[in-house]
Amino acid sequence: MLRIHNTLSGQLEEFRPMVAGEAKFYYCGPTVWDFGHIGNFRSTIAADILRRYLKFKGLRVTSVMNLTDVDDRIIAKAAEAGKTIDEYTARYIDAFWEDFDALGCERPDVAPRATRHIDEMADIIAKLEQRNHAYRSDDSIYYRISSFPNYGKLSKINFAGNIAGGSQRVDTDKYEKEDARDFALWKAPASADEPAWDSVVGRGRPGWHIECSAMSMKYLGETFDLHLGGIDLVFPHHENEIAQSEGATGNQFARYWFHFEHLKVEGETMSKSKGNYYTYRDLIEKGFTAPAIRYFLLSVPPRKQLNFTFDALRGAEKTIASLRDFRARVQEARTESGRNETISATVLQALKDFEAGMDDDLNTSVALAAVHDLTREVNTALARDALRADDQHEVLDAIARFDSVLNVFGESKPQILDEEIQRLIDERQEARHRRDFKRADEIRDELAARGIILEDTKDGVRWKRK
Repeated sequence: MLRIHNTLSGQLEEFRPMVAGEAKFYYCGPTVWDFGHIGNFRSTIAADILRRYLKFKGLRVTSVMNLTDVDDRIIAKAAEAGKTIDEYTARYIDAFWEDFDALGCERPDVAPRATRHIDEMADIIAKLEQRNHAYRSDDSIYYRISSFPNYGKLSKINFAGNIAGGSQRVDTDKYEKEDARDFALWKAPASADEPAWDSVVGRGRPGWHIECSAMSMKYLGETFDLHLGGIDLVFPHHENEIAQSEGATGNQFARYWFHFEHLKVEGETMSKSKGNYYTYRDLIEKGFTAPAIRYFLLSVPPRKQLNFTFDALRGAEKTIASLRDFRARVQEARTESGRNETISATVLQALKDFEAGMDDDLNTSVALAAVHDLTREVNTALARDALRADDQHEVLDAIARFDSVLNVFGESKPQILDEEIQRLIDERQEARHRRDFKRADEIRDELAARGIILEDTKDGVRWKRK
């Protein structure tokens, strides 16, 4: 059974979905005001790993990931650029999906945008007003935290006596409130030209927290299995989501909460002021590849802090190359019929260890160790000509199983050379046979310039792309 640390209970629990054989989860996606940084994508990849692993376990998965395309920061940035909200966010939404796809993430089943769900937000706010969980002040609407006795059950923070400016982070907004702890559900426009929507609760715009409640419940129901997000969202965002959702419905919101730890850069918090703030695109411009970035970001279990260094990323590049080269060697190996029982047992053990690691709170470090143990043993067998045809199929099947979760080995189809490149390889072989090594080296160099690396082995010429 998959066990995850449930932030709500503070315990490691077996994941038991509400409906047997199905799993529904919501992931707090990006605020699309800029390009995504590597901390954002660490969480995105963690959510992707969980989605893939639930499918690996045989569950039918419904995943929802929101796009926050309206908040105070976006409004300010759009106004500064002289654009509408949609015009301003369009560039960053497109960029996010480009980066998301490049990093090998599976698209969620639903990716709702906040600005397209204003009515659903207003309906929840209206219910909260009816149930005395919300009140109006200067045409804005606030959640009355004192009306929800269980407030703080997720973050385990004692809010008694908490006031604005105290040690805990609170949303003071800029409007008059009954209590400094109360948070905005609906904000009245501060000026005539400020973005606003007409709704059943009046003209205005939503607070940040209500957005996720509306979008998650619209697509997953009032109660669903699992809510994901970064550890920084536990308070106040997720705490507020629980209060407003359960206040409106009277039902439990999410049954399990799974939070991803921070990414550090050289041991420090990432920030633009420190000069250690990197977007995915920054790393690509520095010559790193998407598969290596993905491998690095998933290499440490999501509930443990990950320390980014360029040395570690360079190591990930070498590891990715090694894994892909390993699969190519297995694919191209000329094997005799039969089975090597030792290799067969090694494959079974690797699959068992992989699943045991992933079952233990998505421990990707243990899962990757199982992968690397298998590559080491099989490489030894290849060097000794001890791999048999049945083993070859079993190893390739195991790689496919691993990669259905990790997605780091790349496309499994053999790469096909075009006719010109194949002609050059054949010409080089002929040159070597007639001992024209100068011409053979020229062809090797020409192919290298085209990104084709040749490797002469006892089984013939092997090639790979840079």
